[in-house]
Order: sequence, then structure tokens, then C-alpha cells
Amino acid sequence: MIRACPVSELPEGEALRLEGSVPVSVFHAEGGYYALDDTCSHQDASLADGWIEGCYVECPLHAARFDLRTGVPNCLPAKNAVRTYPVVVADGVIYVDTRVRQDVA
Repeated sequence: MIRACPVSELPEGEALRLEGSVPVSVFHAEGGYYALDDTCSHQDASLADGWIEGCYVECPLHAARFDLRTGVPNCLPAKNAVRTYPVVVADGVIYVDTRVRQDVA
């Protein structure tokens, strides 16, 4: 598990990029916490820099939208899903389990 940040440091509607061998973004949306591969599957852009609306993040480069719950895009130009990761909140701290990649078929 990777420690992301305290809950108090990630307000609703915000995202945080975690560096690592595979960059991961953590989002606080719709009252929950979600983690996805940070890089848009269409082109090399950070999803943490995108716009969050409901349970979706819009890529800042070409406006592809990804479902934070599943990683599946719901519009072009992205056609491929991004991986999601389990998020755990314990003692007021957000953790991401990057060992468990949840690929979408």
C-alpha cells in the first residue's frame, strides 16, 4: 500500500498524482476516493490535471472522459480503459494498493 495523503489534504473535487513506476492519480469525488492510472490511454496527459465532474475525470488534453469507478472512457478520443486500484482510508489517511491492478476487459 502506498500512502497518498491525509483525508484533510484532498478536498472533494480534487485529485493528487502519486509518482512511482506507474504514476497513479487519486480522486475525491461523489463522497468517495478512487485511484486510476494517471496517464490518459489516448495520449500522454496526466488525468490528475483534468476536470472532475460527478464520478468522471476529463483529460485536459483532448477531453476524453473516464469513469473513476471503472476506468472506462465514455467518449472519444480515448477508446481504452485505464486501470483502477483499490483505495483504503485508515486513521484519516488515504492509501492506494498499487499491487492490485484492476484491469477492465
